[in-house]
Amino acid sequence: MTPFAALHHRPGEPLLLPNAWDHASACALAARGFPAVGTTSLAVAAAAGLPDGAGATRAHTLRLALTLGPGPWLLSVDAEDGFSQDPGDAAELARELWAVGAAGVNLEDGLGPSDRHAAKIAAVKAAVPGLFVNARTDTYWSGSGDERDTLRRLDAYQQAGADAAFVPGLTDPRRIAALVRHLDVPLNILYSPTGPTVAHLAGLGVRRVSVGSLLYRRALGAAVEAMAGVAAGRAPEGATPSYGDVQALSGAHCSGARFPVGDFR
Repeated sequence: MTPFAALHHRPGEPLLLPNAWDHASACALAARGFPAVGTTSLAVAAAAGLPDGAGATRAHTLRLALTLGPGPWLLSVDAEDGFSQDPGDAAELARELWAVGAAGVNLEDGLGPSDRHAAKIAAVKAAVPGLFVNARTDTYWSGSGDERDTLRRLDAYQQAGADAAFVPGLTDPRRIAALVRHLDVPLNILYSPTGPTVAHLAGLGVRRVSVGSLLYRRALGAAVEAMAGVAAGRAPEGATPSYGDVQALSGAHCSGARFPVGDFR
């Protein structure tokens, strides 16, 4: 079991995975004590002026992985659907991610054929057995939330070798608990401000809680609010790291980071 995989198997303590979008955000989050950091495909796409989920950001995703791979955290990369319908291409992407230091990868099915997504997972695991594959189904995110289809898809993905199952958009505690009981692999749930708390999800048996694009969207909102406040003659509210704090985030290992460290392991 790899160190990243082990974070998914701590009894009663799910992996709380923040999602970063650049070196500074990853360093700041790691300085708060988070042992692993994920990326978010929406931020990668938005930063490049491209649509998310359209397979347009393979090079940008690899560039970010190359930037974050050497950092003092375990890195999981959001790779959309692998940026290809060809399992061989997905396997090659996995090799490239592993080579730059990624410990895990998210692969989403986009509600496409489950056998094709299972073939991608199998190809990735055959190419890079140590890469932790978080297999995502979009049955709740962009589909109807059909329970039978969700189970059918996730059964195919775990049989193909997926290390975890990810069902973004699922927030109903009863359905989450039933899915935990059904699966042989850890369940990842996307945190929702209107859904169960992390403690509640832990009690349901969830082993990984990620935040997706939430932090990036909050950062954009805070920037616009701060500028609107300045224009209105108000001082910006909320936490504002100093110039020196941000400057200290430079360097591959964030050795000078002074962000307060909390008990968020």
